[in-house]
Amino acid sequence: MSVATFAAGCFWGVEAAFRAVDGVTATAVGYIGGATDRPTYEDVCSGQTGHAEAVEIQFDADRVSYEQLLDVFFACHDPTTLNRQGPDVGTQYRSAVFYHDTLQQTAAAEAMRKLDDESGPSGPSVTEITPAATFFRAEEYHQQYLEKRGQSSCGSG
Repeated sequence: MSVATFAAGCFWGVEAAFRAVDGVTATAVGYIGGATDRPTYEDVCSGQTGHAEAVEIQFDADRVSYEQLLDVFFACHDPTTLNRQGPDVGTQYRSAVFYHDTLQQTAAAEAMRKLDDESGPSGPSVTEITPAATFFRAEEYHQQYLEKRGQSSCGSG
C-alpha cells in the first residue's frame, strides 16, 4: 500500500471525501506539521502547536493514482484561502500536501501549477507542499466522524 497525507481544513469532511474513492483502503485523521509531540485536539485548536488537521490515506496505486488523489484534494476545499476553510480559521485549517517521496512532491507541484493556470479570478493556490513529518493520529472519536453519524459531508444531515 502507498500512503498520502493531505490537510484541507476540518479533517472530518476531507476524510469522508477520500473514503469514497475507489482504491483508498484506509484513512486516519490526525495532526501533522507542528512542533508539539503527541498533540491533542485541544492543543491543535489552540493554534499554538503549528500542526494542521490532516488525513493520512492508504491507497492501492494499482486502483487509484496519486494524481487522482490530488484531484480529490483540490476539489474538496478552497486552496486559495490562507489558513481558512469556510467558518474554520487558523493555521490548523491550512491547505497542505505532505509528500512522502519525490514523485509525490513533483506530482503535487505540477497539480498546483495546473490549478493556478486555470484559477482565473479566484487567485493562486496557497497550498503548502512540504515533506511529511510525524503524523499523530487524532482521538478515536474523530475517526470516521461523519460516517459514524450517518453523514457524508459536514453540511449534510
